[in-house]
Amino acid sequence: MAWLVLSDGKAFAGDPFGPWNASDKIIKGEVVFNTSMGGYQEMITDLSYAGQILTFTHPQIGNYGWHNEESEADKVLIKGILVRELSSGEGSLHADKSLEDFCCEHGIPGMKGLDTRALTRYIRNHGTIPGVMVEELSQGIDYWQKFAPKVIEPDTHWVYQATVTEEVVIPGSGPTIAVLDLGAKKNILRCLTKRGYQLHVFPAGTPARKILDIMPQGLVLTNGPGDPSGLPEIAGNMAQLIDKLPILGICMGHQIMAMAAGANTYKLPFGHRGGNHPVQNLNTGKVTMTSQNHGYAVTEESLNGTGFSVMFRNVNDGTVEGLRHDRFPVLTVQYHPEAAPGPEENNNIFDLFATMLE
Repeated sequence: MAWLVLSDGKAFAGDPFGPWNASDKIIKGEVVFNTSMGGYQEMITDLSYAGQILTFTHPQIGNYGWHNEESEADKVLIKGILVRELSSGEGSLHADKSLEDFCCEHGIPGMKGLDTRALTRYIRNHGTIPGVMVEELSQGIDYWQKFAPKVIEPDTHWVYQATVTEEVVIPGSGPTIAVLDLGAKKNILRCLTKRGYQLHVFPAGTPARKILDIMPQGLVLTNGPGDPSGLPEIAGNMAQLIDKLPILGICMGHQIMAMAAGANTYKLPFGHRGGNHPVQNLNTGKVTMTSQNHGYAVTEESLNGTGFSVMFRNVNDGTVEGLRHDRFPVLTVQYHPEAAPGPEENNNIFDLFATMLE
């Protein structure tokens, strides 16, 4: 048996799977949930889950095995996964391995047989909360009596652990686009390269002048993990580029660009994570279903005087889902236009970016 013990003492029982013997027996992370019915591979390899324990609300996970080509990153920073029923994926003829095989290879401990429905309801009622995965209930209780929840936070911001360590060039026949990698999903890069762009991918802490040195036609800020307010230095770098390049910000990139203009962010009660979040384009009135994975949002009142206007809004809770600058070609979206997983009806964001480049 294994236990998930939340920092307020609430505990959920399950059975361990994956590399528990290789761990320190206490797996720490912020406990979140995703409501998508498929795409567990893309979620587990999404670097935006760095430092988190992911709960899958869909009852059966692993049923189509593991396909290597569907990974969204070459490294994994997720701390653990929680499922109701773990499938071996034996019905998938083209799978490279099972989900549990992947977890064992990459050091991802998991729990199965857990009441994910009750856990999700608890998070919705009490907000996102830190937790520990342990083999004995007493271990978790003792841990939270000894430590405060803030010890979950790393000494180095998760973005700097998720980003590339050196510049990477991805060839293309079209214009050069600079990409500031805050923890990029591969599908963002695919969506850009299939439009012919040559990509020059920079580490997250790259100064503005170094990006300008390659004379790019535009700049894309990617998704990434953690609290955007912990990255004022990156926002400061981007503030120097608002009036110099067409810019597209995605998820964390959206939040960083808002901060670069002087806006603030705040933490959502339990975040937006799933593939069925309705977002309205305020210019056209059209509503699309979006893929989302974020725990923070831009404070709308703080946008006054920044030059940004709200272009997209979440239909469920009214939060800001995208911005457009009033004077400069800068567009941002909180959701994931590249999907992976999720609906693919928002790819036109990359087309809007292409129009800005022209």
